[in-house]
Amino acid sequence: MNSIRNKSKAKGLNRIWSSTKYSLEGLKYAFLNEKSLTLYTVLSFIAIIIAFLLKISTNQWICLLLSLGVVLTIELINTAIEATVDMVTVEYNPLAKVAKDCGSAATFVSTVIAVVVALVIFIPKVIALF
Repeated sequence: MNSIRNKSKAKGLNRIWSSTKYSLEGLKYAFLNEKSLTLYTVLSFIAIIIAFLLKISTNQWICLLLSLGVVLTIELINTAIEATVDMVTVEYNPLAKVAKDCGSAATFVSTVIAVVVALVIFIPKVIALF
């Protein structure tokens, strides 16, 4: 089975182009259909603007961008989990609920961590302004 899969895969630059195209299609779907991803993206841009205004350090930039990127990445993974579960069953299934709830919980945990990171970076900068 694996050899069949490998024969149908694009090679070289075509493979990179195909992978990029599919990734962009996934992003497009998520942005058009997942309101929470749009919200997280808007909030991320607001955090980035605040970071520019507060002139945070390079290390703070790294921490902020990583934490924001993790939230968006986990939200995309959560979207994939939800789509997969919905594809497998339309009936209520306790395990489907666990899968969806855990995906949602992962997004929630990463969001809380990103908010804490932003507060740790921003609060001292804002206090220093006064």
